[in-house]
Amino acid sequence: MINIKKSFIVMNDKGLHTRPATELVKCAQLFKSQIYLHYDGLRVNAKSLLGILMLSASRGAKVLVEAKGQDAKQAVDAILNLANLKFNIKY
Repeated sequence: MINIKKSFIVMNDKGLHTRPATELVKCAQLFKSQIYLHYDGLRVNAKSLLGILMLSASRGAKVLVEAKGQDAKQAVDAILNLANLKFNIKY
């Protein structure tokens, strides 16, 4: 089983709040792999909106993405790309 881990920095002004978290969940659900986010001692399922919101990741937070499964690399790459695009949120 493939296991990939990479990090991203939250660049959104308001952090990883409901709207960007929803975009992240939509992205994660496209993949079969198990995907987790690690931040501040917490590990949550990236396919869970409430889990992501529990992280309370603010602007500048370094979040680790971990994916396990056949499409793990594609999943991590897609999430990192989404993070670089500020989760498609325009303020």
